[in-house]
This record gives sequence, C-alpha cells and structure tokens, in this order.
Amino acid sequence: MSDQLLVVTILAYLAAMLCYAVEYAFGSQGLIARVANRDLVAVGSLGSSASEVEPSEPPPSRAGARFGLLAVAATVLGVLAHAATLVTRSVAAGRVPWGNLYEFLLVLCLVGAISWLVVLRQWPAMRPLGLLITATLVILLGSAGMVYTDAGPLVPALNSAWLKIHVTTVATAGGGLLVGFVSAVLYLLREGYEDGRTGFPWALAAKAPRAEALERITFRIHAFAFPLLTVGIICGAIWAESAWGRYWGWDPKEIWSFITWVVYAGYLHARATPSIRRRTATYLALAGWAALMFNQYGVNMFFTGLHSYSGT
Repeated sequence: MSDQLLVVTILAYLAAMLCYAVEYAFGSQGLIARVANRDLVAVGSLGSSASEVEPSEPPPSRAGARFGLLAVAATVLGVLAHAATLVTRSVAAGRVPWGNLYEFLLVLCLVGAISWLVVLRQWPAMRPLGLLITATLVILLGSAGMVYTDAGPLVPALNSAWLKIHVTTVATAGGGLLVGFVSAVLYLLREGYEDGRTGFPWALAAKAPRAEALERITFRIHAFAFPLLTVGIICGAIWAESAWGRYWGWDPKEIWSFITWVVYAGYLHARATPSIRRRTATYLALAGWAALMFNQYGVNMFFTGLHSYSGT
C-alpha cells in the first residue's frame, strides 16, 4: 500500500506541476499572454486606427487563476498522500519510517512540500515558485526508486532514540533547503530578466515576483534551515559516540556533511557581508544544495563507510 500511495503522491505532484505550468503560461500576466498581446498590438498598429488596436495589457484571466488554485489543491492532495505513504511504510516496517536513504528522501520531500505550503500561505505572491517546487519533488521522489529498500527492521546500530532526533532534524532542514534552493534559482533567473535578458532561461522568470523579494525569501528560508542542519549534525556526532565509540571519524558521510555545513555557513556569511553581491552569495546557496545532494547520492554510489549498511 505504501508503494502504491507513493505513485499517487508523484501523480498528484505531477498534476500540480502541470496546473502551475498552465497558470504560468496562459494566465493573464504570463509570458505567453504578454508576447501574444504584444504581437497583436504590433499587427494592429500597421493598418488600424488607434481605437482598433488591441489593448497593451490582456484582460484578467479567471481561467489562469483557477488553474493556480487547482495546482495548490493538487499539492495539498499530494502532501496528504505523501504523509499516508510514510504512515503505511511505518506500519509495514514496525518502526519509524526513516531508517534508510529511500525513507529519508520521502521525509525530506514531505517536509519540503509542507514548507512550500507554509511559504505560499504566508506570501501568496510566491505562487510561481510552485512550478519549480513540484518539479523538484517529482524528480526526487522518482529517483527514490533507484535506492528503494524493502520495509524491514533496523540494524542494531540504528535502533536508537537518536535515530528519531538526528534524522528528523536533518530531514526538516533538508526540506527547508529544498524550498530555499528553488527560490535561489528563481531569484537568479528573475534578476537576469530584470537586467534585460529576455531569452532562455531568464524568460522563465518573467512572471515571478521581483528579484529583491525572491532574494529575501531565499535568505529567510536558509536562515531558518541552517540552525536545524547544525543541530542535526551535532546530534549525529553524539549518536556516533554512542554507537561507534567516537564523535567524529571522518567517514565519507561525515566529511560531506561538514562540507555541506561549511558551504551553507559561507552563504549566510556572504549574505550578511555588505561588500559581497547578493548574486554571488546566492551561488553559494546553490553550491550548498549540490553538496547536500552529493552527500545523499554520490557518497552512496562512490564511497563505502560506516553509514553504508543503513543506506543513508
């Protein structure tokens, strides 16, 4: 049932992504609507009087707004199915559902989706972010099949109360950083668009909120998630001392956790330094997400360490 609910979850997020795309492309303020309206103005101005020329701004589109609301509803449906996926997985395994990489990805994406809904409720104007958020969720959940692990009991070293504390904290941080990554990408695209770059990929941000607003949201999300990431790493070190007799052993997972932490700390430091451009600081946020993803996928594929048996 959990596996079937995961399919429902992915399909719901995919439906949300398509609805966000329709609103973005065909809404009254969307890129396609503006280009189409501009072309009508140009054609009308060639052989028509001023009164016959199409208006420079398209009329409000209720259809686009409806698709936006459908996108939010599909996202909520996806979150409910997502939560049910984890609950049924927990029942099947007879434990908390974050004992391996597959389950960790499920938790991270769920927190990311919930974080997105919180951001959307707080700042409704950020709805254009939904297209990239849901696309990222579909990709991550789809890739979870690459590391699928059958439900079963934990190995003895993982059977600890620290599992709940460490993984919950890190997954919560990761979910927030997922939203921060998407807002950082959209900020860079929007800034380029405002600087006059109207081709691909900057045109994708034509309907996005102003670059300044996106940058502030990016910083706030990272400022919230970074302390959680820090606490998660510290809890992991305490758990390591309990399980393996040392706090830090330069295991590949530990090394890349430290690298990820340093990069995100560098972003926050750069963002707080007036002499550093915000675009430059944002590149560090993207590098932090790349380090986080490599820690989840690349380390498992290319390295062997004490974390290998857990799949995380």
